[in-house]
Amino acid sequence: MEQDENRQILQSVDKVVLILSGKGGVGKSTVAVQLALSLAAAGKKVGLLDIDLCGPSVPRMLGLRGCNVLQSEEGWQPVEVPDCCSNGSGKLVVMSIGFLAKNEDDAVIWRGPKKHAMINQFITDVSWGQLDYLVIDTPPGTSDEHISIVETLRSYRNPDGAILVTTPQAVAVADVRREVTFCRKANIPILGIVENMCGYSCPHCAECTHIFSKGGGRALAQYSGVPFLGEIPIEPQLTRCLETGINFVGQYKESIAAQRFKGIASQVLDPKSSAPS
Repeated sequence: MEQDENRQILQSVDKVVLILSGKGGVGKSTVAVQLALSLAAAGKKVGLLDIDLCGPSVPRMLGLRGCNVLQSEEGWQPVEVPDCCSNGSGKLVVMSIGFLAKNEDDAVIWRGPKKHAMINQFITDVSWGQLDYLVIDTPPGTSDEHISIVETLRSYRNPDGAILVTTPQAVAVADVRREVTFCRKANIPILGIVENMCGYSCPHCAECTHIFSKGGGRALAQYSGVPFLGEIPIEPQLTRCLETGINFVGQYKESIAAQRFKGIASQVLDPKSSAPS
């Protein structure tokens, strides 16, 4: 009976999208947060599940530090992000282990079985309500946590796709190439690849300086035969918003990065739309 109830809760979600990366530090959570905000700004009802158990950064990025999760008969109630869209029809709700920790400086030192149990509870015991999209921010790599996420999801429904995040450098691209292999072995459709930190975008002249490298994400997409969703530059406003919990795509709509996130969201909403040139 309990499993049937959990199944029903998850079936109220139209699309489940995983945000993956084979390497830490590439801005996977940044992409997950800004994608969720962009989808909400487009009028969609969005859930964001921060399942990076050892590095839950989503509450800080959305200005939700210190928020508490309430328990109801339907399960955990996710935290709603206030004023995340201007048209009033969209919404964004969030669940993260960061809401459950007594002290945000405490380290999560768990073995595999406990991580698996926590992931299972996050996926099955959160009362999301009716959602158009559930965006899942996963840990880096292709570890036990990823297997737990996919297996638990498949007990109730299949994930609808994955977005892979990389930076331009060859070392990051090599790790994300392994993530492509993971998705194909797990039969997860790849919605596309995002190249984050493609360069530094000057806030005065908008010129983009490629301080790391260039084109690694696009080349990987071509090599793997998957869509390339776009390049996200480093912008000081984006960094400041992530540190202070400000809605970047809402406050800086005309910035290059915000426009790129909007373009990625548009391709998620309509996979048939053309990829960036």
